[in-house]
Amino acid sequence: MTARIERPLSPHLQTYRWTLTMALSIVHRATGLALYFGTLLLAWWLTAAASGPSAYANVQAFTGSAIGKLIVFGYTWALMHHLCSGIRHFVWDLGYGFKANEREALTWGALVAGIALTVLIWIIAYAVGGGR
Repeated sequence: MTARIERPLSPHLQTYRWTLTMALSIVHRATGLALYFGTLLLAWWLTAAASGPSAYANVQAFTGSAIGKLIVFGYTWALMHHLCSGIRHFVWDLGYGFKANEREALTWGALVAGIALTVLIWIIAYAVGGGR
């Protein structure tokens, strides 16, 4: 009989100290998943626009409701956050931003830019659409 070889275990999440970079990496994946579901809403809207006024009115009624606006706002944030975080990953793919202070700056930049772009888009949308 052979003796069992004791091998070291891979580090587990409990071993690591959580950082903003780790959290936003997970959020980046989650927003990617959310974009799949949000795209179904976008497809529904486009199909309704092509189907006629009554179908379009139904979609507009949903997206104009409080829950609809919350979903569309969340979709907008997911899209903007995923974009900014994707740019952060692209910078890393180019071989830059790996020092601790650069990594933190890129992470905070992606977080703040995603939120700021979302708010800016909604301010512009309300300004152009008259608050509808």
